[in-house]
Amino acid sequence: MNDHLHTASRLAATGLPVMPLREGKAPFGNCRRCAENVCGGRPNMKTPGPCACPQPCHGWAAATTDPHTIGSPTWVRAWREAAAVAYHPGGAGLTVVDLDNAAAVAWAHETLPATRTVPSTRGEHWIYRGAMRSVNAVRPGVDIKSTMAYARWLGLGTGSMAELPDAVRALAVKEPSARPMLQAVHVPAPAGGGECPHRTPAYLHRGIAMAEQRITEARSAIHATVYRTFLAVLSTHGRCGCLTDNHIARLFIAAQGKGESPRHCTDAWANARTRLGL
Repeated sequence: MNDHLHTASRLAATGLPVMPLREGKAPFGNCRRCAENVCGGRPNMKTPGPCACPQPCHGWAAATTDPHTIGSPTWVRAWREAAAVAYHPGGAGLTVVDLDNAAAVAWAHETLPATRTVPSTRGEHWIYRGAMRSVNAVRPGVDIKSTMAYARWLGLGTGSMAELPDAVRALAVKEPSARPMLQAVHVPAPAGGGECPHRTPAYLHRGIAMAEQRITEARSAIHATVYRTFLAVLSTHGRCGCLTDNHIARLFIAAQGKGESPRHCTDAWANARTRLGL
């Protein structure tokens, strides 16, 4: 069996969606049938697929765990031509912090919690459990690869995989151009002056992460999905004062990543607050 095919089959069996890479760490280009993405499969756009093409020609969106696809004749030919195996981190619920040089690695050791580390050509991959939006160049020599992105398979690495920390999520939060995106929700503290029941970091973090994922993974009815997600977050956390500017910015950025404008985000947030009487 081809070495790349063997590696890909083994990884897919563990739940990692895999795909072949050509020389230069590039995915296989669209075939004639899918040229210019006429088939509707758009791995670099906001709404990938669906596409029934049997070839691995849609970048990260082609990554799969299906053994029949991975071992099909068209994929076997691609594995023979491949220079490396890649995987879709977000599809496996993972995030790769790609550190491209020694300075970036030093920064990670000083700033981020320890996790599984894999040596790369020029630096290291730090792998966390949890998915988020992929962003390149969040700081010098640092890329985030998770949803709608691929990473080369470089081996198992060392260390225990940690949960995706807020320090990594915060790297993807860029200062929005419109101030309403960062406007905090000002609501009264719980009656009686008691502590917010949702201020437990794990509970709040999980809720915001799930909301981001719900928006990011939406394939249709984006407006409705964003509104319903905002409504769900506010119904749980809107009255206790635990939401911060950073939490709200994360939700707005996830929505804009699906094509929502800042105005639509602001309107959806305001409508959700009005419905809940906040």
